[in-house]
Amino acid sequence: MSDETLLSARGLSLTLGSVQALQTVDVDLWPGELLAIVGESGSGKTTLLNVLSGRRAPDAGAVWYRDPAGRLQDVHAMPAPALRTLHRSDWGFVHQDPRQNLRMSVSAGGNVGERLMAQGARHYGSIRDAALEWLEQVEIDPARIDDLPRTFSGGMLQRLQIARTLVTHPRLVFMDEPTGGLDVSVQARLLDLIRSLVSRLNIAVVLVTHDIAVARLLAHRIAVMQRGRVVETGLTDQVLDDPQHPYTQLLVSSVLNA
Repeated sequence: MSDETLLSARGLSLTLGSVQALQTVDVDLWPGELLAIVGESGSGKTTLLNVLSGRRAPDAGAVWYRDPAGRLQDVHAMPAPALRTLHRSDWGFVHQDPRQNLRMSVSAGGNVGERLMAQGARHYGSIRDAALEWLEQVEIDPARIDDLPRTFSGGMLQRLQIARTLVTHPRLVFMDEPTGGLDVSVQARLLDLIRSLVSRLNIAVVLVTHDIAVARLLAHRIAVMQRGRVVETGLTDQVLDDPQHPYTQLLVSSVLNA
């Protein structure tokens, strides 16, 4: 494990019912890096994301996070309150369905401000100013700060979730199919936004996607999963332009022939 690594997982295994969801998976993530986890449905992508983020415990293996002081923390050995604090501060999670992360009965500004309040912010004016700034950063008209999310389109809901997640300047963000279910034109706009924000804020990201094109556009490195195993990993362009594993070759050729 490198002294520079932000997140490291070794030997992750997990059985769900009769399915071996993860089989001795190793993953490393460096500060400011975007790692895409790709594979077909049922390959174990989202399960791996949930284990890496501490949302589900593995049967075997460990996940280590290097905190801002440089200390390694065993994610699955952390007390539940400490893990919740980590998710409210250093980490963020962007769901495929933004409704899982947003309060639909609270205004757009309130949704963004709540995460700041969870960190101890209490000055209403400062919280509202930060919400206005972040709505603008994710290309939502600041005039809609008092509107309820249920009046927003799908793309706007996803951008609002991103604003809520990034307002506390996390070091690491987990993203689960953030463009899934959106129209192609909305996807393209959202991908450009994610790419620019991640680059500008120097955030590390673990991104789950079934879309090879999304991985190519966003990711520095890629990990290809099949039946709970990482079968190939490396620099994104290198893996996608010259895939070595037969399964990766199949994934790439299916995109080319689509």
